[in-house]
Amino acid sequence: MFRDLTRKNKQITDAECIEVLTRETRGILAVNGDEGYPYAMPMNHFYHAEDGCIYFHCGRGGHREESLLRSDKVSVCERGTRAAEEWAYSVRSVIVFGRIEIIDDTDTVIRIARALSRKFTDDEAYIQGEIDSFASKTLLLRLTPAHMCGKLVKEA
Repeated sequence: MFRDLTRKNKQITDAECIEVLTRETRGILAVNGDEGYPYAMPMNHFYHAEDGCIYFHCGRGGHREESLLRSDKVSVCERGTRAAEEWAYSVRSVIVFGRIEIIDDTDTVIRIARALSRKFTDDEAYIQGEIDSFASKTLLLRLTPAHMCGKLVKEA
């Protein structure tokens, strides 16, 4: 059902894809928007090695949530970064297709929000303050991958 990568000589391994998803903090989540238009937005994410899922958090309501209630099929694109010492871009990118579900369990929301927050800071007091203030208002999304592929692009 999913297409193979056209330029197979650029393909990276699943382990390299997971390393990009684990390291990077933001990706572009694309959902099926209004009237067949794709709706894509940058979002913070957390790759959970234990279940192989990608988690996103956001506020409740709006275009994204309405789109997900209509269709749970999504894709996420993670661009990766170039090496600081290189002038030309050498980018590992990953695209994941799958289905998203909304997670309502408060304990799971808090556990994943805490893990996601640690990608940005190790200030536990700050993290706890954010959880205390926003956990009840957070929409947690779990993307279960159906297909993942990645490639290395060297521009030099």
